Amino acid sequence: MKPQTVVQAFDDHLEQRGLRLEAVVIGGSALVLMGVIARLTKDVDILAPELPLAVREAARAFAAERRAAGEDLQDDWLNNGPMSLGDVLPPGWQARVEVVFTGRAVLLRTLGRADLLKSKLFAFADRGTDLEDCLALAPSAAELAEALPWLDLQDGNELWPAHVRASLAELGRRLGHGV
Repeated sequence: MKPQTVVQAFDDHLEQRGLRLEAVVIGGSALVLMGVIARLTKDVDILAPELPLAVREAARAFAAERRAAGEDLQDDWLNNGPMSLGDVLPPGWQARVEVVFTGRAVLLRTLGRADLLKSKLFAFADRGTDLEDCLALAPSAAELAEALPWLDLQDGNELWPAHVRASLAELGRRLGHGV
C-alpha cells in the first residue's frame, strides 16, 4: 500500500463517520509520510495510543471497501503491533514527537529523529530487515554512537551487544563512516 494515499483516504472515511484519530506512527509508514522513503508498506504501525474500538472497526470496514475496489489492504493494516516499544524508548519520547500528517479527522505524529532512528536500528539489529530504511535515514557516525548504549540494553542475550556493534559497523561502512 501507499501510506500517504491510504491515510488520506482513511481520513475521509473517518470524517464521514464522525470519528477522529490522533496517534504516533512509526516504522516504514512514518518514513513514507516524512518523505524519507517512497516504498510500499503493508501496514501503518501505531505506537500510541491504543486504537479505540470504533477506529479499529472503521479501519476494518475501510480495508473491506478497498479490497472490494481491487486493492490489497489487510484488515489489520492499522495496528498497535509496536505498542510495547513505547515502554523501552528513552524517557521523554512523547515530548519529542513531530507531526507527519494532518487531515480533517486524522493527526499523525512520529518519533523525533533520535528516537525514530533508535527504533529502526533496533529493528535492523533484531530482525535484519530494516537496512534500507536505516540507510535512507543516513545517520551520522555520532548518531550511531549515541544510539549504541540504548541498543545494547534491548536484549538480554550475552551475544546481543557484539551483534549490535557488528550491525552498526556494517551500516556505518555502507554509509561511508569508515567504521
